[in-house]
Amino acid sequence: MTTAPADAEGTTVRRAERADLLDVFRIEKTCFKQPWPFAAFEQFLGEPGFLVAVEGVSQSGQGDGSAERVVGYVVADVTPNYGRDIGHVKDIAVHPDARGRGLGRMLLQQSLVSMTLGGAKLVKLEVREHNDPAKALYESEGFEPLRRIPRYYEDGEAALVMVVDGDEWQRSGDEA
Repeated sequence: MTTAPADAEGTTVRRAERADLLDVFRIEKTCFKQPWPFAAFEQFLGEPGFLVAVEGVSQSGQGDGSAERVVGYVVADVTPNYGRDIGHVKDIAVHPDARGRGLGRMLLQQSLVSMTLGGAKLVKLEVREHNDPAKALYESEGFEPLRRIPRYYEDGEAALVMVVDGDEWQRSGDEA
């Protein structure tokens, strides 16, 4: 199993496992007014774009599993599209107690790596129009608003569809 390097606080990003699902679902319910059902996460198990941020992993990336705690996740996939495959960040969240430490950025970046390696030339996502912290994160990674979808969410709020060119994102990371 491939993992991202642990940050200074001992958090690492790895592919989601069945044992993570309950924690992922609890975070989903905590973070969203319209949470996905548990079964939706089960469907993405085994997909390279279903990643979790886990605390309690040693700096070697190995833990005994007993102290691991899922503190965030991302669900993303790649859809074939006539030679210009499209990546889609479907869901991303960090537990409120773990916010402000760069975990959302870690998850987003690892999902972008996964999708570009999977052939995505363009990556898109939808975000609530008034979710300024999320929009700032996405813009800092090169996402730009493409269009507004009125009444996208059940409560009537609009969504912004944001996109980033996968090749440009990779080049910008190489230059950093």
